[in-house]
Amino acid sequence: MISIPTTFWLLLAEASDAANKVGGNAPAKPQGAQGIFDTMLPGLVIVMVLFYLFMIRPQKARDQQLRSAVDNLKETDRVVTIGGIYGVVTNVQRDAGTVTLRVDESSGTKIRVNTSAIARVITDEDKAE
Repeated sequence: MISIPTTFWLLLAEASDAANKVGGNAPAKPQGAQGIFDTMLPGLVIVMVLFYLFMIRPQKARDQQLRSAVDNLKETDRVVTIGGIYGVVTNVQRDAGTVTLRVDESSGTKIRVNTSAIARVITDEDKAE
């Protein structure tokens, strides 16, 4: 499989070869700054589109999914914080943006964290794995 940077350089080389070949009565293009820009522009556009499709769009979807899960938190939901602490939600204060988690079943230890500190909401599918 060819990686994206390799593909970019192959496209750039092909565009450069096509620009250097002058066929028939076509006038030769000057190879100044404008000529280099014309040959690199299609490659750059392709790289930017691929970057958006494979990196930015999926990350936005994951962020949106996490935000909706955090907005719909309720008591007895299991969560993991960004610090790696597993806990069970005991209280949600939406106006203050905080969640109280029970982190130890035997002693009943609780901590309060911001909703932005929740990295993942554990679902039944996650428990099965």
